[in-house]
Amino acid sequence: MNAAAMRTAPDSVARALTTRRRDIKNTLFTVVLLGSLVVAMAILGTLLFTVISGSLPVWRSRGVGEFVGSQMSADPEVAGIWQAFYGSLLLMVFTAVIALPTGIASAIYLEEYASDTRFTRIVNANIRNLAGVPSIVYGLLGLALFVKLLGGITGPDVHGRSVIAGGLTLGLLVLPIVIITTAEALRAVPTSIREGAVGVGATPWQTIRHHVLPVAAPGVLTGTILSLGRAFGEAAPLLLVGGITTFFSTGDSNLIETLQGRFSAMPVLVFSWSRLPQEGFRALTAALIVVMLIVLLLINGTAIFLRNRFEKSVRT
Repeated sequence: MNAAAMRTAPDSVARALTTRRRDIKNTLFTVVLLGSLVVAMAILGTLLFTVISGSLPVWRSRGVGEFVGSQMSADPEVAGIWQAFYGSLLLMVFTAVIALPTGIASAIYLEEYASDTRFTRIVNANIRNLAGVPSIVYGLLGLALFVKLLGGITGPDVHGRSVIAGGLTLGLLVLPIVIITTAEALRAVPTSIREGAVGVGATPWQTIRHHVLPVAAPGVLTGTILSLGRAFGEAAPLLLVGGITTFFSTGDSNLIETLQGRFSAMPVLVFSWSRLPQEGFRALTAALIVVMLIVLLLINGTAIFLRNRFEKSVRT
């Protein structure tokens, strides 16, 4: 570069910084993004308005307690969602017990113990691919594995179509998501924290237990709770492994008999009621969707609360 060009370069940079020219491409991109946001919020608002307005007859005539506390029935005047509500909660507890410890432990091993080899890279790639598999595929897997093959264990009296089969299927569904979110949270922990712990003589497990996990806890909890929220809204896998939509009685069954017995869930009930021809079930379906939205909001709110609480504890 010659001397004249070197003298004019600072002047051109100064003019570029001080000249207030309108960036057409940047403005157009901003307008497109804003328009996408407005369209998305309009669609969401329309759906919420339609569902809430459709559920008003149920709340006016029966109230929340009667609707949630009543048993399922073919009569829309008395049908409720208690069995489906209880079944969904039971499935979520079972899914959490199966998927969360397994997923978190797998992520800790892959990120903190396993070497960066070709095998671990293949495992990580397959886990990420499994996270994008449609839920109906997991339903077919659960039908073949937990209902047909292991039916004598999961539900001998109901041909394998039991809470255990449904919970294991949902556990497989969310397991890749739990592993990925936990691994990302562990990867975000600064390396200096590990080096400092090792420098004072901590073992690998002490480093993970007392230093890495507390820092990664907000991300781990957020990811795991949101993965349970996804499992809560899945209907296709449960339909394949035995979710029912008619009245059933568990009697005085103990815990094992309950887990090996028939079940229902709120997404399955939404699928069933939405197909019935009676006009009364349309309002019931809308009311059930509102209940599901409230539960999902509580799940998301719990994730945000726990994340903020652990972030504050880490700062202090």
